[in-house]
Amino acid sequence: MSGHSKWHSIKHKKARADAARGKIFTRLIKEITVAARLGGSDADMNPRLRTAIQAAKASNMPAKNIDNAIKKGTGELPGVVYEEVVYEGYGPGGVALYISALTDNKNRTVAEIRHLLSKQGGNLGESGCVAWMFNKKGLIRVTKSNYDEEELFMIAVDAGADDMTNDDEEFYEIYSDADQLESVQAGLEKNNVIIASAERTMVPQNIIKLEDKAAEQMLKLMEALDDHDDIQEVYANFDIDDEVFSKVAG
Repeated sequence: MSGHSKWHSIKHKKARADAARGKIFTRLIKEITVAARLGGSDADMNPRLRTAIQAAKASNMPAKNIDNAIKKGTGELPGVVYEEVVYEGYGPGGVALYISALTDNKNRTVAEIRHLLSKQGGNLGESGCVAWMFNKKGLIRVTKSNYDEEELFMIAVDAGADDMTNDDEEFYEIYSDADQLESVQAGLEKNNVIIASAERTMVPQNIIKLEDKAAEQMLKLMEALDDHDDIQEVYANFDIDDEVFSKVAG
């Protein structure tokens, strides 16, 4: 499984920088709030909430913040009601974009996303126009320095994983069916595997290689979308060769 691009690795490193300055807390709080509202406050019975709480703890979010987010979701504390919305469209070079957002004002959010896309040669499309180009997957990251690749692969397969890659510089990336994420995670933990992160993701079926202006525009667009407060995640089917990336990224 190739699927995830250079941006995927860059974004994971960027997320740690965002966490260091507290920016990522906003996204995590929104996700916890929505997960609790939709599935209840019991993490054992709510897989989405359990995954969100694990992500929050991995980012060193204080337990009080997590608890308050859950209570806002269940209505025990007052708070903003966020709606889940997905935007689909295209970036430079025909790159497919699948954008997941949580917002309290859909009209504002769609207008802002449309503006960001148009600035870098992209455009919004109709619902369903690119979703078919992606597969829903569970993704678990394990630090490379801690484990032998072959041994970890066997543990992952026994736990129900579909595949494991070592394309990332720092992490092995273990993929599973999206609905099997928690059971695969439990199987790894049963074998004392320390998990760096676990999430549901969208893996593109095919990758578009970008060069020159299209590559530069795409990187600027991804950075702008990633910085938008309402956007939780952006999935895109592009990659950039190392030489081209070094050139356009400066």
